[in-house]
Amino acid sequence: MPGAERQAPQRRTWSESEDQVRELAEVSAVELVSTVAVHLLSAAALRCGLAEEGEEHQDLDEARTLITALAGLVTASAPELGDTHARALRDGLRSVQLAFREASVVPDAPGEGPGEKYTGAVS
Repeated sequence: MPGAERQAPQRRTWSESEDQVRELAEVSAVELVSTVAVHLLSAAALRCGLAEEGEEHQDLDEARTLITALAGLVTASAPELGDTHARALRDGLRSVQLAFREASVVPDAPGEGPGEKYTGAVS
């Protein structure tokens, strides 16, 4: 905003950082990977225009990056996540890949869409 003063970022104290490390140490790897994947999935859906506001937040360049990162994460971590977690994430990934394809004015060739180098062609 014009005229608004910028505030310097707050620095964390050693004890606050130590507390965050302790909290992070208590989270399982599966939970952490799943949480990151859900955040990527939500952001990709938003950028594909799937939010209530629709096209207001649509940005297919951003969506492509998010979907590709999600595809890499899901593909690489699926063996460790287990069938239940991996299947849900793969389903969500496929949904945003299809939403991206539908939203694109000039569709990518099969196998060339976001994340498809990790997942194979999505149709």
